[in-house]
Amino acid sequence: MKVEDLGYSAFFETNRNKLGLGDFAMARVIAEFKEAYRIKDADGEYPAKITGKRMFEASSREDYPAVGDWVAIAKADDDLAVIHGILPRATVIKRKYGDKVQIIAANVDVAFVVESVDRDYNLNRFERYFAIAQSGGVRPAIVLNKVDLLSREESDERRSQLESRFPGVDILFTSVVQNEGLDELRNYIATGKTYCFLGSSGVGKSSLINKLLGNPPANEAIRTDDISSYSGRGKHVTTGRQMYVLTHGGIVIDNPGMRQVGMGDASGGIDAFFDQITVLAKKCRYVDCTHAHEPGCEVTKAVASGKLDKEKYANYVNLKKEAKYCEMDDVEKRVKDRQFGKFLKKAKEGLKDLGHKDW
Repeated sequence: MKVEDLGYSAFFETNRNKLGLGDFAMARVIAEFKEAYRIKDADGEYPAKITGKRMFEASSREDYPAVGDWVAIAKADDDLAVIHGILPRATVIKRKYGDKVQIIAANVDVAFVVESVDRDYNLNRFERYFAIAQSGGVRPAIVLNKVDLLSREESDERRSQLESRFPGVDILFTSVVQNEGLDELRNYIATGKTYCFLGSSGVGKSSLINKLLGNPPANEAIRTDDISSYSGRGKHVTTGRQMYVLTHGGIVIDNPGMRQVGMGDASGGIDAFFDQITVLAKKCRYVDCTHAHEPGCEVTKAVASGKLDKEKYANYVNLKKEAKYCEMDDVEKRVKDRQFGKFLKKAKEGLKDLGHKDW
């Protein structure tokens, strides 16, 4: 195996030389634990730790290695490597919750956004993941899993919905139970490219990766649990991020299911994915148009005429509001919350005066 098979490219080599790391070997982080890592290079896999200097210089969690990162290492012995530097990330998928930023995966080429056809299916959630992926330079693709639960007519209807709402986005239908779409998924994954599986708990991400791995040894297979008899959904088992190299050369990253996908730092991704709205917005009468009620708004005009999908428009507005709120500092948020509190109190008083039964 060569480092190129693990995704190493001219981008990383250029930055390696710029940072003066030419004397160090390059390896890729394939798993992250508490203050410890597992890395892979052309020769094999090793546990690794970062230097005390690196920990001292880190100003945030983003300064630590993440799964998918390329790192400069020195092998202390056959069983341990020391990480001396992290190469700049070509792409990154991250989310923000509160004041914290979490790196989901680094140096990813394609993000497979996985949903199952049962209660997890939600078009707005797809767009939320797409915005996060594209904000970090990652191309999204759709994997609709468990399609064995659908009739042919229902399957055709879902495909039509997805193609209409997300033109230009690759769509794959899969079923682990019936092995449907697995060859298509396997052929989609190219040698030396990295693919990250994103989605809620229980949608079948780990099961899909196990199928891609073929018949992996017990220590490499991802543990999955049976379907819950109560909810009819898969049980979430993955507790940490892990990278796997497929036999045909592709690279995949499994992730724990995410209950919340915050829009912090994703404003650019929202604009990139909702490019139709972004283009229309440039033609609005007012530069600071909120695309809600202003006269001369080209976006609302497109919605009224049917040229722009109403659901897509509504989700765009909600995501932009959320991203804007996430970008505020604590003082701005407190002012915003107080203003909303006053509005809510006034609205309740108005309803009470009108004799509304709930007030």
